[in-house]
Amino acid sequence: MSNNSRKLVLNAFFQRFGHHPAGWLHPGSTDNGRPNLEWYIRAAKLAEAAKFHAFFLADFIGQSGEITANTGKSPNNYQFEPFTLQSVIASHTKHIGLVVTLNTNFNYPYNVARLFTSLDHISGGRAAWNVVAQWPEHTAENFGLQQNPPPHPERYIRAEEFLNVTKALWDTWDDDAFDHPNREARQFYDPAASHPLDFHGKYYASKGVLDFPRPIQGYPVIVQAGNSEEGREFAAKIAELQYCSAQSLDIAKAYYADVKRRLAKYGREEDDLRLTPGLSVVVAETDQEAQDRFGELQLQVDVGNVHFGGFDLSSYDVDGPLPDLPYQESENGKGRFRQQLELARRENLSIRELVLRFRVSRGHLQAIGSVKTVADIIEQWFVERAADGFNVVPPLLPSGFEDFTRLVVPELQRRGIFQTEYTGTTLREVLGFKRPANPNSGVSKSASIACAALTTDQAEAELLRATSSA
Repeated sequence: MSNNSRKLVLNAFFQRFGHHPAGWLHPGSTDNGRPNLEWYIRAAKLAEAAKFHAFFLADFIGQSGEITANTGKSPNNYQFEPFTLQSVIASHTKHIGLVVTLNTNFNYPYNVARLFTSLDHISGGRAAWNVVAQWPEHTAENFGLQQNPPPHPERYIRAEEFLNVTKALWDTWDDDAFDHPNREARQFYDPAASHPLDFHGKYYASKGVLDFPRPIQGYPVIVQAGNSEEGREFAAKIAELQYCSAQSLDIAKAYYADVKRRLAKYGREEDDLRLTPGLSVVVAETDQEAQDRFGELQLQVDVGNVHFGGFDLSSYDVDGPLPDLPYQESENGKGRFRQQLELARRENLSIRELVLRFRVSRGHLQAIGSVKTVADIIEQWFVERAADGFNVVPPLLPSGFEDFTRLVVPELQRRGIFQTEYTGTTLREVLGFKRPANPNSGVSKSASIACAALTTDQAEAELLRATSSA
């Protein structure tokens, strides 16, 4: 893709009251805590009208049974199960992609293959899978899993095997296997169009065929989120969209160049992966008005209950520096932990400043200002290759997203960097991605086939080599 034809990717990433921890406290947030289907339908329609590429749903599956006064202060993880919600949204939209977050540690490949091929057919080819491999302790307890969680690198190896098995299940049918039923011969499908799977890996096994046709897109678009070393390598190998975080242009450009250079070792080109960091945006008619709106939210942030790296910091002065303690990385969110620690040390931030600078935006770029200010930031990051686009994460919803679509999107279109119409039917077509061919089409059916991907042992050795040499 040449510089002249390169277009910005915009995805809408919503949580019910906005991504700011104090969003639900804003006077404009009047709903109660029950999930509101109509709210999500309106939001998806608004994103589609603005020609956004995809509607992104996170899923922080599971809840701890340790209920305290502090656990009752956040509303953001109590929302619809994403497959159910996106299936409804599919019936109310025509073009926008539908990203579902699914954790490989609490599912099975066969069931996931069924869910995604169903959503892809329901939506006419607009499904995408945000592959995550976190192992929260409370979620494991929800599922009755008592064994020790796998270490961070192994989670990616396990997730890759999960994805390979799922792809192999999608490939157990030719694309047109069910398109030509022969009623005269009483033949619903040609047995030669099936490719039974017989896979036995280190973590998963599957034998048989999928009980639903191959996805319209071949495979749903594969999305991945992560800033750690293992996350970068995983993205370079398997992802087509990556959701990442960066607060400064220089850091984002270095991250962008690092991940893109890794693609070649897997036989991939730069445009096979689009990097879309989060964009926490507040826009108004003037810079001052936008700053005032954001300031109203910041004043509501509770900085008196901060936990970091395994330590409770409530006994420390919130206006003092981050104390020098033997912090420990969590196996979940390694990249974000390192970003926070490096930012605090580099800029000598107080605990309060760290919360207000990083945690309220979850480490994403903050663009707060007039239409010109926000559009200039987006264009600079895009042109200077710090990003291929953004996951827009408004601090306050729905008003923050309404302002963005009303004010910023037309300006980006006027500058010629964002699409004015959808350019295809499926999400792959809109993003300009190739449709994966079925590697089994035309293969002899005399015996069941094995998963065509690398064995898990090979994948593990490959990941270790790649991360150690990066």
